[in-house]
Amino acid sequence: MSLGEFDLIAKYFTRPVRRAALGIGDDCALLAPGPGMQLAVSSDMLVEGRHFLSTVAPDRLGHKALAVNLSDLAACGARPLAFTLALALPRADEVLLEGFARGLFALAEAHGIELVGGDTTQGPLNICITVMGEVPAGGALLRSGARAGDDLYVSGTVGDARLALEVFRGNAALDARAFAAVREAMERPQPRVALGVALRGLATSAIDVSDGLLGDLGHILRRSGVAARIEVDAVPRSAVLAAQPAALQRECTLAGGDDYELVFTAPPAVADRVQAAAREAGTAVTRIGRIEAGQGLRLVDREGCDVAQTFGSFDHFRS
Repeated sequence: MSLGEFDLIAKYFTRPVRRAALGIGDDCALLAPGPGMQLAVSSDMLVEGRHFLSTVAPDRLGHKALAVNLSDLAACGARPLAFTLALALPRADEVLLEGFARGLFALAEAHGIELVGGDTTQGPLNICITVMGEVPAGGALLRSGARAGDDLYVSGTVGDARLALEVFRGNAALDARAFAAVREAMERPQPRVALGVALRGLATSAIDVSDGLLGDLGHILRRSGVAARIEVDAVPRSAVLAAQPAALQRECTLAGGDDYELVFTAPPAVADRVQAAAREAGTAVTRIGRIEAGQGLRLVDREGCDVAQTFGSFDHFRS
């Protein structure tokens, strides 16, 4: 006997809530942020063939669906509270559902966030999650706070997800171990929630890297009314990516996307505190440049020579 809509929800997605005032089973979930806190809300949609390949393991798909949303909370400096799930399925595939729910809830439990509602329907595979978090009033990290003189940082390493995609496309070749590592980065990104929280009061602006380092940094520059200088050879990359041709390295690190690391700015005076916050959060951060007065973005190599700005970023309607 096939699963019906409400059987599916009850079997795979109903869990008791501990932090929400009311979760799944009513017309609305109820949340009660702490006194003096603001609610941070963000939604992301994943569409098969656009955001993920049909070959992805269900547990990795569940992980990534939530991870990309948690990354938005991280970029705001918000602590996760709850999320909703809207899920379109071609059919009630229990193998897919079991793996998806397992990956989804493993990450949810790791970050103390709980599923409180949503919707299911039949259709092409499509996942939309809305996350909610809390941040002290006036304490959110925004894109609009960068100032001339600030240092520019990125967390972790960037570019592996794009390298994995190039392997899938047949444009790059890796041995099995190296491919497994970059595929892991593409399919199981780690949202930098602890780092985002630790940077409150230190970072002047932040954004997560979803569409490419340069493209996402561009949002900060426009909202803050500033320019930036990036030392392209200082952008952190994995050993696997560092073994690739220089042109491919730059394409992956600067325009790759799907990394879900944090790009942020902070005054030089708090550099030691930034590194201490990174250590506390268990995520390395690397200074990759400086915010300047004016407009635009300048790329330089390790000798300080200009690098041609030929790198784009992902756009759903142009890519």
